[in-house]
Amino acid sequence: MRIGLQASIRSPVGRMAFTLVEVVVASAILAVGLSGILLICSNGLKAARVLNRVPMDSGSLAAMMSLSNQLEEVRDSGDFGDASPGDRWMSEVVEAGTNGLFQANFRIFSASDPTGSGSELSVFFYRPGSVQRVGR
Repeated sequence: MRIGLQASIRSPVGRMAFTLVEVVVASAILAVGLSGILLICSNGLKAARVLNRVPMDSGSLAAMMSLSNQLEEVRDSGDFGDASPGDRWMSEVVEAGTNGLFQANFRIFSASDPTGSGSELSVFFYRPGSVQRVGR
């Protein structure tokens, strides 16, 4: 009776367990599948980063200058820092008339544009409270 009891206990356990080879094969299949999914996701993120880059526009510089209520004749230049690495801007403000009319010229040079053509914008601002040059 003892032999029959041991045989009945071992039989179901032996049939329900996986062998080490089966576990290794299943793990390898899972690893290959997950690496394929991660590769697809990383390529999608790279493509999204490229599409997300918005080119800088001269209008943003003009909008910042429009906030000022006084202007003076000046030339200025700079870059956009981390917002748009490699892009540079130049601005020039000249008095267009003696009544407080100023012309502001803006130009953006894009690092991603191989031709060197950038964005240009010319805007007139009326600021009668600005200091006018003597002799005009």
